[in-house]
Amino acid sequence: MESSKITKLQKIKEKSVSRLYAVQALFQIEANNNSVEKIVLEFKNYREKENLDSNNYSKSDLIFFKKIIETTVKHQKKIDMNIMKSIKDDWAMERIDPTLRAIFRAAAAEFLIKTPPKVVISEFLEIAKSFFPNGKECKLANGVLDKLATEILST
Repeated sequence: MESSKITKLQKIKEKSVSRLYAVQALFQIEANNNSVEKIVLEFKNYREKENLDSNNYSKSDLIFFKKIIETTVKHQKKIDMNIMKSIKDDWAMERIDPTLRAIFRAAAAEFLIKTPPKVVISEFLEIAKSFFPNGKECKLANGVLDKLATEILST
């Protein structure tokens, strides 16, 4: 395999790991009221090392990870408003599973930073499947992510 193909595949894997990290970090920020700086530092100093030591995933793109987190926090009000437009009318944000909220928020941040919608939807559906293997939440995620892309990209 060509060196440039390996590098491209490695970059794709690194971004996928970064997305998973972003979902985990956003969950932690909400659950523990942690600062972005503290969480980014934790992932950089501990999670990434632990991940690489146990060979669970390829390494992440920590710059991309940080960009997703910072974009989410900076635009959270707009992101949450668009999530609410993308779910059932009678649902409150608190009714959405916290992991799904983190998935929706991270995906919305990527729409804002202009990652192609097909990539965002595909990547975050895979993350949803890893957290919710029975499929019910994945169907919800698929519909919400699709509507969320339309909402955010039309503004």
